[in-house]
Amino acid sequence: MKFSTIIATVVLSAASGYAFTPANIGRAFSTSLNAGSIVYYSTATGNTETVAGYIKEAVGCSMEDIGDASADEITGYDSLIVGAPTWHTGADEQRSGTSWDDFLYNDLPNIDLKGKKVAVFGCGDQAGYGDNYCDAAGELYDLFSAKGCKIFGLTSTDGYDHSESKAEVDGKFVGLMFDEDNQYDQSEDRAKAWVSQLKEEGFF
Repeated sequence: MKFSTIIATVVLSAASGYAFTPANIGRAFSTSLNAGSIVYYSTATGNTETVAGYIKEAVGCSMEDIGDASADEITGYDSLIVGAPTWHTGADEQRSGTSWDDFLYNDLPNIDLKGKKVAVFGCGDQAGYGDNYCDAAGELYDLFSAKGCKIFGLTSTDGYDHSESKAEVDGKFVGLMFDEDNQYDQSEDRAKAWVSQLKEEGFF
């Protein structure tokens, strides 16, 4: 990971006797929960990018499409927040229909993520695809877990209206699920509450 160092230089003018102090130097230091965190997503219609943005704002970190990420960059972060939509409903693998499909099966097997902190989110449509709600989030959970990652941020299924989901484990969602088609008005508050939960769990 690249870390930037901000050097504040005070310049004294012998001629005028005035000292110059850089303005807003305090803003250079991020108030984010952890600069070692990032949100990785991919999207088909823009919905997953939207909810990734809510999470990013709540954390105070950056976000990037997984298709643009390098292995060195990914391994440089302490905590990964990963999220995908579900398009290939009913599929056993490559469920998202996005850049995640290639990454999970071509790139992830060659990246050492053992012990990495990971939190999963998904985006789906409970009304249209209630039998396969956020299945791709379950795929993220399965494959990152298989790489030895520690998963944080499991959530209750209360407040959702779906029949089945591969993103459920032992009665809980494997992370935070969004529905920008039917519950878009709850997405931002869900993101904020989830980030607070992750903080309490020691994710950051």
